[in-house]
Amino acid sequence: MWQAAGEAGQSNIIGMIWPFVLMFAVFYFLLIRPQQKKQKQRSSMLNQLKKGDKISTIGGLHGTVVELSDDTVVLRVNDTTKMTFERSAINTIINSAPAVNE
Repeated sequence: MWQAAGEAGQSNIIGMIWPFVLMFAVFYFLLIRPQQKKQKQRSSMLNQLKKGDKISTIGGLHGTVVELSDDTVVLRVNDTTKMTFERSAINTIINSAPAVNE
């Protein structure tokens, strides 16, 4: 008698937990995983940045990369104007500069 009640209690707990597991799986595949993939692509794009690349910032400014450091980028906006930005402010690479052969 007690054993039947114990088994019913276990199946009831599993039945209560199952929707939460299913909800987590849905959130993982629809929200978390795509966001991680997008972040990985952005990090790769920022690491491939090099001198001569034509880029666009998150503010919409277009320019050409003149100098790079670990966390900053100097852009040439026109013939005389150079501006310094955080590397994370780069939105897209419009035209990539040709590779330098050494």
